Amino acid sequence: MRALKDLSFSAVVSGFVAVLVGFSSSAVIVFQAAQALGATPAETASWMLGLGIAIGVTSIALSIRFRMPILTAWSTPGAALLVTGVKGITMPEAIGAFMVCAALIVLVGATGWFERAMSRIPQTLGAAMLAGVLLRFGLDGFASLETRFVLVATMFAVYLLARRLLPRYAIPSVLVAGIAVAAAQGQLHLGALPLTLTRPVLVMPQFTLASIASVALPLFVVTMASQNVPGVAVIRASGYDPPISPIITWTGFSALVLAPIGAYTVNLAAITAAITMGEDAHEDHTKRYMAAVSAGVFYILLGVFGATVSALFALFPKEMVLALAGLALLNTIGAGLASAVSDEKRREPAVVTFLVTASGLHLFGIGAAFWGIVAGLLASVILHAPLRSATSEPVWEPAE
Repeated sequence: MRALKDLSFSAVVSGFVAVLVGFSSSAVIVFQAAQALGATPAETASWMLGLGIAIGVTSIALSIRFRMPILTAWSTPGAALLVTGVKGITMPEAIGAFMVCAALIVLVGATGWFERAMSRIPQTLGAAMLAGVLLRFGLDGFASLETRFVLVATMFAVYLLARRLLPRYAIPSVLVAGIAVAAAQGQLHLGALPLTLTRPVLVMPQFTLASIASVALPLFVVTMASQNVPGVAVIRASGYDPPISPIITWTGFSALVLAPIGAYTVNLAAITAAITMGEDAHEDHTKRYMAAVSAGVFYILLGVFGATVSALFALFPKEMVLALAGLALLNTIGAGLASAVSDEKRREPAVVTFLVTASGLHLFGIGAAFWGIVAGLLASVILHAPLRSATSEPVWEPAE
């Protein structure tokens, strides 16, 4: 089987790092969203099971199908919306709203509406948005020197040496170095890991106008604008061009099927996807899809052994995770910036996109990545649209 032949240690490590970064940076928001709906501990665990299976299966299937790294994720902005926007909504009503949201995603995917809209975004703006989204992770990685200098400085030194001597194994080397230093400093809270299987808790959906208006529609808008738009931009900025419509359709379908056990939405990943698309995943870009496949396997394990994996990820110091993410994304940030400013004519709109995205702007419940694209497109239209002279008059030929 070709997939097994293309599997590499660096791809597995990149997949693990992507899941580690995704889980440690946003899982707590998913927990809060479930709790805002009054979820029991068993129902909260079921949410992670549903999301883990949906993300894992779609990441594995789509990546192998298109031989490209297609990594999916849960919607972090969507979870944040649920934390504050489900007052008066019961769990069955929320599940019904999740299914309506998923059906809308299937609709815009199957009809090709979303792909046609994305095709109008210039590549330079997509690259600028990618760099802006990832900038925070690069900055946070180096900022963690303030609190864990020896740990982060050692990881950085190992990264530079490995990039020079063993470039394919730079990130695996950094991961090993980080674990070794953290253990030597007593920062790994080692103990017996509970090996516990997560059981699905089925909640039958209820469909009400209130839940559709206050949960389903806002969740759909936030997921498409804040997750799928940057997700597509990351894929294309990384040099891949898969058919977007079937990918979006399958992410929506997976959420539709697994919503009753807590998969509130599934969408394209952006930040963590970039980790699986860089040179550290594999020097051959045609084999990097196995990094997304590996991440999919880890996501399934995350869902099935939710308590065990949560305890495992909790072992790592926060600064180690930040430094690992920043270093893993270093090449991708550089490539995004280089592509964004490569066209001198389109440089200013690209810089506008980069700055707005990096600013963390959040308006109307939609994150900075979407507004960065909007600002860049607006700048492109104003700066480069052809102008008609105000004094020009149509030329009329005299009649003969």
